[in-house]
Amino acid sequence: MSVEAVVARVSEIQQLLGQASGAQPLATPAASDTTSFSAQLQQASAAGTTTGAASGAAVGGQFSDLINSAAQKYGVDPALLKGLIRQESNFNPNAKSPAGAAGLCQLMPGTAAALGCTNPLDPAQAIDAGAKYLSQQLKAFGGDPRKALAAYNAGPGAVQRYGGVPPYAETQNYVRAVMGFADQYRSEQSTTQPAGGAAGALPYTTV
Repeated sequence: MSVEAVVARVSEIQQLLGQASGAQPLATPAASDTTSFSAQLQQASAAGTTTGAASGAAVGGQFSDLINSAAQKYGVDPALLKGLIRQESNFNPNAKSPAGAAGLCQLMPGTAAALGCTNPLDPAQAIDAGAKYLSQQLKAFGGDPRKALAAYNAGPGAVQRYGGVPPYAETQNYVRAVMGFADQYRSEQSTTQPAGGAAGALPYTTV
């Protein structure tokens, strides 16, 4: 229902209540009042959306140092790792899935333990383990980020069985989303980084 329709309906109800009590009907809001109310509501909604987006960026930003450090340690693209974390948990370190995956990188208990992560809800441990696992999958699939991401999501066995990204809608959407986020982060980095790149930057796996 539009804002105008809501205002009109409220006015109608007020008039009915006034008639029932014997009071004079309330005046119907002027068109300018309706427009003003509509504009204020739209502005408030827009402000909320902007605030939410800014808040999400700030949350992701607080893990940037951990992400860059882990990416450098395991030789993976930090933008790809950050995109993976965004898709897995939207930067919520306490995220948990019904299947039992937990933390920023949504590691299953067995996988986390095998990667040396004793507490997946600890951001530093989760990001380190997630980067390590992503690096393992990149090495297993010849540095192909799409296959590595598919393996992260559906398991390396599924990728080997199908010779690429499995025909699972969830996995295909997952790979597409992470790759898109990674492209976004690379684009943002290129607009803030001086020409020639950051001095002393270390190489990472090309994707």
